[in-house]
Amino acid sequence: MSSADPSPPPGPENCGLNVFWDERLISYDFGSGHPLNPVRVELTMALAREFGVLDRPNVTVSGFESADDKLLRLVHEEPYIAAVKHAGATGLPDPRYGLGTADNPVFLGMHEASALVTGASVAAAEAVWTGRSEHAANIAGGLHHALSGAASGFCVYNDPAIAIAWLLENGAERVAYVDIDVHHGDGVQEAFYNDPRVLTISLHESPRTLFPGTGFPDETGAEGTSVNISLPPGCGDRHWLRAFDAIIPPLLRRFRPEVLVTQQGADGHALDPLAHLTLSVDGQRTAYAWLHRLAHETAGGRWMLTGGGGYELVQVVPRAWTHLLAEASGEPIPPRTATPEGWRDFVRLRTEEIAPLRMTDGTDAVEVSRWGDGYDPGNPVDQAVLATRRAVFPEHGLDPMTDE
Repeated sequence: MSSADPSPPPGPENCGLNVFWDERLISYDFGSGHPLNPVRVELTMALAREFGVLDRPNVTVSGFESADDKLLRLVHEEPYIAAVKHAGATGLPDPRYGLGTADNPVFLGMHEASALVTGASVAAAEAVWTGRSEHAANIAGGLHHALSGAASGFCVYNDPAIAIAWLLENGAERVAYVDIDVHHGDGVQEAFYNDPRVLTISLHESPRTLFPGTGFPDETGAEGTSVNISLPPGCGDRHWLRAFDAIIPPLLRRFRPEVLVTQQGADGHALDPLAHLTLSVDGQRTAYAWLHRLAHETAGGRWMLTGGGGYELVQVVPRAWTHLLAEASGEPIPPRTATPEGWRDFVRLRTEEIAPLRMTDGTDAVEVSRWGDGYDPGNPVDQAVLATRRAVFPEHGLDPMTDE
C-alpha cells in the first residue's frame, strides 16, 4: 500500500505569517565564487513578491533589530564574538575561531551581517511565542553549523540555536527543532545536546559521505532528545519522505512542543552541487506541507521557520523557499503554476541564467510508502530508519517497529 500524503489532516487555511525581511540581509556575503551566494535569497523574495505571497492579507513583512551581544552570548562564547568583530573590522583571518578558512572567509562587516541574520530569527521566535503571529519566517536564516566558539560550514552565528535559547529564556519549556537540510544540524545539536527541553531532529545525508561528519543515530543526547536520521547517497523523494514520516511525526506527537522551529535547507535537491541526495522541488514542498500540519497538530500552530543551505541558486532555492512561504501562509502554490515572466526577466538580469518555467520538477504528488506498510531489511534507507528508531524511540516510550 502507498499514499500520496501520509500526514495528518491539513491545518487551518490562511494562517497568519510574519516574514522578517530587510534588504541588508543580503550583506551576509562571503564573496565572489563562494557557494553561499546571497542572490538565492534575493531571488526567493522576488519570486514570492511576484506571486503575491507577501501581499496576502494574512501575511506581514516586518523589520527587526540586529542581535546584540547579550543575545549572541546565549549560544556563543564572548572571545568568539570579539574575534568575529575584529575580523570583520580588519579583514584579517583568525584560524583559532574558524575565521578565514575556505568555507568561512573573512569579509568586512561580518559581525554586523551575521548579527542581522540572527536578529531576524529571534524576532520571528518572539512573534510566535508572544502570539503576535501564528507562523514567522526568516528565509535568510538557518545557519545551523556555527559552534559556540567557532565559525563552521558557511555559518558565523547560529541563528536557529540563538532563537531557541531565547525561547527558553522567555519561558518555553519544550521546543522542537526539525532540520531537513542535507547536512547534519551539528551546531544546534551541540547547543542543546544535554538539555531535554529541546528535541532536535536532523534528517540528512550520511556523515560518512558528507560534511560535517557528525549526525550518527547513536548521538542521542539527554533522554533521547537528539535524533539523527542518516540517509545514504542517492536517496530520492519517496525514500526521503518515508524516512521523514517514519520518525518525525511520532516523535513530535509524543514530545508535544510549545513551539516548532524548522530549518529548510534546499541542498538535498538533485541539482545541488555540494551533496548527493536526489530530491526534487516536489519532494521538498511535500515536506513543507507536512511540517506545517505537524505544527498545528503538535505545537498549537506555533511555527518558526528558516531557510538554510542550498547552492543551486536559480533552479532550486527560489522555487523551494517560495513554496515554503506560500505553504506557511496557508495557500500553497499549485505545482504546475508557471513562474512569472517578470521574475524570469529579473533572474536573467541578476545572474545571466535562464530561470525555470514552472514551480514543479514534474510531480504533482509524491507517493510514499509508510513505515507501517512493512520494513524491508535489504533496503539501506529502511536500515537507516530502523537504526534511528531503535536508538531513540524507547526513550520516548515508543516501539521502534510500531510507534506504539
